[in-house]
Formats: sequence, C-alpha cells, structure tokens
Amino acid sequence: MDQQNPGPPEDSTHKAQAQQPTASSTARPAIPARIETALPPHVRPSVTEVPVTPGITRDAYDLEPSGKGAGQSGESSYFSQRDVDHAIAASPGAVSPDIAEGADFQTQVAASANESKEFLQRLSIAVMGGRRQSLSEFRKASPDLALSGNIISATFNIPHSLKYRKGADWELKPRRGQSVLFDAFSYLSSDEAPWNHTVVAWTGEIETPPDSISPPSTPPATTVHLSSLNVLSKPVPIDGENAPPTPPLVDGLWIPREDQLRLENQLSHDKKIKTVPVWLADDEEAHEDGIRLKDQARWRRYAEHELYTLLHYKQHEPTDGRAERIQWADYYRMNQKFANKILEHYKPGDIVIVHDYNLMLLPSMLRQQAPHMYISFYLHAPFPSSEFMRCLPRRKEVLEGVLGSNLVGFQSYSYSRHFASCCTRVLGFPSDTTGVEAYGSRVEVGVFPIGIDAMKVASLAWTDSVNEKYEALKKLYEGRKIIVGRDRLDSVRGVAQKLMAFERFLEMYPEWREKVILVQVTSPTNIEEKEETENKIASRVNELVMKINGMYGSLSFSPVQHCPQYISQDEYFALLRAADIGLITSVRDGMNTTSLEYVICQRETAGPLILSEFSGTAGFLKDAVHINPWDLSGVAEAINRALTMPDVERQTMEKNLLSHVISKNVQFWIAGFLRRLVSVLGSRENVIATPLLNRATMLQKYRDAQKRLFMFDYDGTLTPIVREPSAAVPSERVIVSLKALAADPRNAVWIISGRDQEFLNQHLGHISELGFSAEHGSFMKHPGSATWENLAETFDMGWQEEVLEVFQKFTDRVPGSFIERKRCALTWHYRLADPEQGIHMAHECQKELDSTVATRWDVEVMAGKANLEVRPTFINKGEIVKRLVNTYNAELKPLNRKIEFALCMGDDFTDEDMFRALNGLSAPKDATADIEAENTFSVTVGASTKVTLARWHLLEPEDVIECVALLSGVGGGGGGATGGGALSMGEVNLAAISTVDDHTATAPA
Repeated sequence: MDQQNPGPPEDSTHKAQAQQPTASSTARPAIPARIETALPPHVRPSVTEVPVTPGITRDAYDLEPSGKGAGQSGESSYFSQRDVDHAIAASPGAVSPDIAEGADFQTQVAASANESKEFLQRLSIAVMGGRRQSLSEFRKASPDLALSGNIISATFNIPHSLKYRKGADWELKPRRGQSVLFDAFSYLSSDEAPWNHTVVAWTGEIETPPDSISPPSTPPATTVHLSSLNVLSKPVPIDGENAPPTPPLVDGLWIPREDQLRLENQLSHDKKIKTVPVWLADDEEAHEDGIRLKDQARWRRYAEHELYTLLHYKQHEPTDGRAERIQWADYYRMNQKFANKILEHYKPGDIVIVHDYNLMLLPSMLRQQAPHMYISFYLHAPFPSSEFMRCLPRRKEVLEGVLGSNLVGFQSYSYSRHFASCCTRVLGFPSDTTGVEAYGSRVEVGVFPIGIDAMKVASLAWTDSVNEKYEALKKLYEGRKIIVGRDRLDSVRGVAQKLMAFERFLEMYPEWREKVILVQVTSPTNIEEKEETENKIASRVNELVMKINGMYGSLSFSPVQHCPQYISQDEYFALLRAADIGLITSVRDGMNTTSLEYVICQRETAGPLILSEFSGTAGFLKDAVHINPWDLSGVAEAINRALTMPDVERQTMEKNLLSHVISKNVQFWIAGFLRRLVSVLGSRENVIATPLLNRATMLQKYRDAQKRLFMFDYDGTLTPIVREPSAAVPSERVIVSLKALAADPRNAVWIISGRDQEFLNQHLGHISELGFSAEHGSFMKHPGSATWENLAETFDMGWQEEVLEVFQKFTDRVPGSFIERKRCALTWHYRLADPEQGIHMAHECQKELDSTVATRWDVEVMAGKANLEVRPTFINKGEIVKRLVNTYNAELKPLNRKIEFALCMGDDFTDEDMFRALNGLSAPKDATADIEAENTFSVTVGASTKVTLARWHLLEPEDVIECVALLSGVGGGGGGATGGGALSMGEVNLAAISTVDDHTATAPA
C-alpha cells in the first residue's frame, strides 16, 4: 500500500527502559534475545533511535520556551516521541480583529474556537453530504443478486500490530501505514454504512516481549547457546576431552490453542473493526493444541521482493530462480489459506473485496471453490506496462488470479489501461478500456482514486498538542520559508531526487540561500528490501544531506534538516501546518496520502503543493504544481515559482484542492467502489444465460434414437485455439472417440470446419466413416468416399485477386500476420502479431473490404478469432446442415422414419449459422418438423453468458471430447472397454450414466 501516514508514538515502556542508567563496567552485559540485523529495518534501534535535527531540543516544544534561542542551542535533539492524547480540539481560525496583538496563544485559541467549530461542522456536512443508499435500496435495484448485506474484506495485515504474552490478553497497537485502508474498514464497520463488515487478514509478525521487565544489568537466566565474551572464559569440559551435549534449539514461536482463541475473541469483539485472523504456518506446524510460527516474514517475501518491485517499475538482476521458487510456494500457500478462511465465513450473497498485491491469487482461488461468489479486487499500488509485467516469471498465474474477480479497481486510468493490455498481450484475452473478456465472461475494470478521512485529519491536525508544536516550529524557523517532505526510505519515494533538486534550486537561485530550509522526514520502510539496497539508499541520502549542508550551510544554519526516523502524529501534522511548500518527488507511487493531508493542513496558510507526476494522486489533484522528479532544473523552477506565487493564486489553488480532498474522501471511495460492483453484478444477472448441457438427457435421447446425426466444428471445439494454426493437431483421445462414434452404423458423423481439404485429410482422413465439409461449406466429402465435391465450382472467383491485394497491404503493415489462401476463401491471420495492433488493423481492413470488394461482389467479410475471412455469401455452415438433414431424411422416408437425434457443436460466430439452421428445421414443435426439438442439441463452447443461438453450452473443448467419449463409450484411457470403459470415465460422465441407468431400471415395463 503506497501510503505514508504517520504511525503511533513509540511505546513509553520501551523508552523508559532505554533511559535507565547503564550498568557498571565490571558487570557482564545482557545478551540480546535477537540480533539486530535479523529484525526488519523499521524496528531496528539503530534506525529508529538516531539523534536528528540539530537545533531542535525538547524545550522547543514547551509552551513557554527557555531563554535560549533556537540558534543558541548547540546540542542535537530528538523529535518528541511522547504518547499523546488525541482528543479532538477546535482548530484555530483567523484571529479576530478585536483580540489584542500581544494576546497569548491560549487566548487566541479560545477566541477562535467558535469559528473552528463552524469549520468542522461545515466539513462534516461536506464529507457526509448526500443521501446514502440503504441496503434495501441495493436489494431493490438488483433483486436477483439476493445480497446478504455482509462484506468480507481480505487484506494482508490486520489493523493491529501484536505483542504476545503467554496466558495474558494480547497487546494490540495500531499498525503503522495503510491508515487510509483501515479508515475505510472503520467506515464500513460503523453505523453510517448499511453493511455488516468483517476483515480477514494475517496476524502479521508477532512480537514477544520478555515476560518480566528487568534492569539492563540483570544477567540472563542461562548462558547456554551464548558465545563467550573472551576465549579464555570458555567452559572447560568435565572429562577434559568431550564437550557436553548442546540442547537442541527451539525454532519459532509456540502459541497454545487457548491463546489463539483469546486473540480471535479480542479481534472479533473489536469495537471499530471486526477481524478474523489468518494463522500462517506450515501444515505440520499447526496442531490441535497450538501452532508454531517459524520465519514469519517469509509470507511477505514474494510479494515484496518480486511483485512490489516490479509494480514500481524495478527489475532484479537475473538469478537461478531457486529462492524465487521457494518464495512463490509460500505466496501460493498463503493465498490458499486466505481462501480457506474466507470460505469458512462466506455465505451466499456475501460480497468479498480483496485488497492489494499480496493477495493477487485469491480471487481465482475463491472463484474455483464458489463459482457464483461476488468478488472484487483493488490494487493500491501502481500497475506497470506490459513490457515490465512480461519480465515476471509467474506473470500468467498472477494475472489469471486477479481475473477471478467480477470487478478490478485501480487508482488511475493509466494503471487500468496497463492491466487490460497485459491481459491481452500475456494471456491473449480480448480487452478494451473498461474490461477484459476472460474464460467466456467479462471482468470489468474501473478507476477509483482513494481519498482520506478528511474529518479525522481536520480534527487531529488542530489538537492542543499540535498547536504547541506548530508554534514552536514557526518560532524555530522564523524568517525562513519551510519546505516539508515526508517519505519512507525506499527506492521509489524519490528522496535522493528531492535532495538533488533542492541543491539545484540553491545553485540556480542564490537569493534564496539561508532563507529556505528543507525539513525532510524519512521513516524506515516497511517493505523488506535487500539489505544492500536499503543501505545504499540511506548512504546516498546522507551523502547528499552532508554535501548540501557543507556547500550552502554555515555554523549557525543548515539548509537541510534530515530526520531519519518515525515522528509522532502530532509532530507530523505540526510540520504540515508549518510548511510553506509541500514537496513530493516520488519516482513511482500508488496513492500518496501525504499530499492529501497537506491540503487539509494548509486550509489557512494556503501553501502550494508540488507533486510528482508519477504519483497516483497527481491524476486528480490537477491544481497542484506537477513536476518530473528526474528533471532537477524543472523541480528547482517549480520551487521558485511556489515561493514567489501571488497570494490570490495560492488561495485559489488551495480552495480547489481542498474542495476535492473533502468531497472525494475515503467514504466516497469505498462507497463508490461498492456501488459499481453491485451495478456490475446486477447487469450480469440480466444477461440471458445458456444452460449447461445436460449430459444425462443427451445420453438418454441418444440411446433411444435409431438414426443420429453429429456435426462438429474443429478449431475451438475438438481442439483448443492455439497461436499457430498448423499446431492445432487432434489428440489421441479425440481420434479414438470420433472413430468409435462413427463406427456405429446408426451414426452419421461430420466435421464441418473452415479448414481446407488438405488439413482435414491429413489429420482425420484416415477415419473413413467420417464425413467432411471444408472451407465453411465450400467442399464436401461423404463418409466412405475419397473425392471432394466442389459446391462453389460455378461461382466466379475473380474477387480473390482484389481481396488478396488488400490483405497483402495489411500483411506488410502488421508484422507477424499472414495470408491463408483456400480454394473458395481467403483468410488473413494476425494471431502471431502484436495483439492490440492486430485488432486495430483488422477493423481497418474489414472497413476497407466492406466499402470496396463487398459492394462489387457477392461475398461476405467475416471477423473470426484473430483472423479475417472473405468467402462467397451463399456458402456457409448453415447450408451444409440443411443439406445433411434433408439428405438423411430423404433416405429414411421410405421407412417412414427421420433423424431422431442431432448433436451440433461449435464455438464461434460461423457456427451460429449451423445453430440457426438447426433451430429452423426443428421450429414446428410437432411431428411435421424435420427434427423434433426435444431431440436436437445445439451446443456452443464458451461461457453461459455468451450471446448465441445454441440451446446449450459447454465451457471448453475438453468438455466436448468428454461428451463424445460418453456417447461412444470410450473411457478415460481412450480405449473403450479395453481401456477401462466406464470405470475410467470422468465424474460428470459417470454421474450421467448412473442417472440414465437408474431411470431405465425404475421405468415401468
């Protein structure tokens, strides 16, 4: 999650321990329970407890500062880390003219309290304005959805960081970062929202503080496993030769079952957000009496090492892939455990919202277990172009995982466009700007920019504690302009670019030297980057700070105040209020919430916001000063422009930005996302669904019939669609099943395809009992015959030269495309070309053919699956169906019989001609019809939502083969009774056989 909100203050107990006097030099120091380098960067004392900001002491935050001026203080200090009471206080407004100029600060706050309360009241009306939809309105708008009113939000971490003490209540503290997401959860869980909301999330890494607090000089209970401080103090073995046995190390944290239940109970009864924790551990480490947690950080490694870096346009050096395979296995199992936990709580009608890149496999896993579940996915990070996404070894699995959703949300239009393009280029699925056609159904894609809880920020930014710190900062930097930056110290936040741009600014505009100060707060990253990368960034930032301060600073002034640590929430808001400029130079960012909070904090002073165009926030904060962080001179010019901006322009900018931030808040975001999801689901329910083929009914009709007619398309029906048309070779199971079906003299089996005679002869011609129709009905070959009948022999083919000329022109313009020349048709294939270019150029080619050749010749231009075909109008598959039905019925007429069973299967629009003809032949639903409707099975291959004239559907070619095998009696081994027979058939076929056999056994004689 690309959010940069300040976390809670440091634990006061920890600080009390740190401030205790050290032990005497003679005492042996206590050995730490855990080596510092094994800790994540954001909890290392060497990172979080660094003295910073020379010139700022704790006295600077006192209401009545000491006699020393800021410039007289020579000692370094820390930003205050004291725990603060976040009671909401009125924000100070403009001072009334009747207040004396020398009035103290408290008098001014009291005098402006009424005005501040009015502002918060107006803000509340603006934030909460507009009538909310009730659950009954949602249900009334989409009654077929049968909404339960429950929402399950799946996110990686629970809203709390946990400390565990055996047998005691768990210590829950607000988790740093992701505050906007947690604010959205709070809103959905509140009485203001009409939903019953539950969060499913991982516990996160669980901390285990010592059971009892001891002074630092207290020796450990045992020195087993501790290395000696001096080689001479090494214990001497008792026997003088053999060392004593070393007890085995216990790896991991053991949590008894009663403590697990205690945490689950605490989280389920949380007043703000009801949470269900996911316990992540290997299966062998989960027992009935408890669970052992080993290497807890491994569950986040794949997402942070592979996905986070790639989503932010970064690539690793190539490796042998061993570590990646291990991390992927953990990532897959983690997503599966989330799916299992959600399914434990899911009920039909529930809505599931999956958040962020840690859970990109989850939608597909849920869809497999609950096909009718209402699922949405929201990515809080950027989404890169296909050029970067294709570098990910597991790109297909990740994209397919997300496509299990009904709706996929992004923070900006460019991210949604990149996602749709990746689905087309990597998976080959058709897409447009609003969705992706995947697996026969449509996955909608939308843009939903995140906001912040404006009311909450406006309240917290004007507490008494913040007011004190704000005044102290203004006094400390009196007479100077303050530029504020607040970023995590990772590789995508652009801290180095910001410092280099500030250096360039001081170089280009010497008149601002010693008049402008940059206060840069860099909190440790919560992303587990490689240690050398992290150290490299920190070293680079420190070098730049020292370089700028050495070149443009003096003994009494440093132009850059660098604060590499967490700061308290009050200090954070005080900085944003005291700033004259907010500077954000992220090189790739999702949603930068610091910029939104800065706008709220500047409602009185109207300091300009300078925002990187690579931030997800830049797309809708149009009034901010947009910069390219790689253009150092451009950033320097933007800083100068902001410093010299007229008051009227600054106030206009702030007014427009504030209006947007207040209205497009976090409540607006999550409510809009849910409305869109319900709208998408409702529109799906209105689509007429084609029922799944009832194999038992088909088998019963087949057995009752004496004369049967089978008509199969080839590509996409008997074989799957492949990139290279020549590679669509029938499998052994297809050949065996067709041969067994055609061997029955009561069956007439035909392959009606767009393929030419040569291809069909080569791959299926050895089955003499099959009949063939090639090139969409241009040629026919009857069962047992060796000659082809040309049905278009008398037709003038002069049109082919004109079409060939047009096709050749587009072939030259589209690399990877080629022309297939048949006797009665011409086909232009672009399946091997760039997907987006191929689709676009196919539209252009079809438009040109329709306006030229089609107006002069009796031909039809048809768009197929990654191809464009031109053929004579009177030739189509429907005419072949009519010819076959009339021919076989004519043969049966002397016997006073007709075709009693017809099965027709196809997958694309050319096969709709067959379905149309078959429906027409069975239209009179009585004995006068050429085929009785109840004995006719027209089946399309694809999703149930596909627009078709067929009466039934199957999902994929494999299902077609299973149906053919069912009717022909071919088992899973491909050899009928000799290959295992019915016993080796699939479960669906066995169920169909069982149903028919039971019906036959119970039927009256």
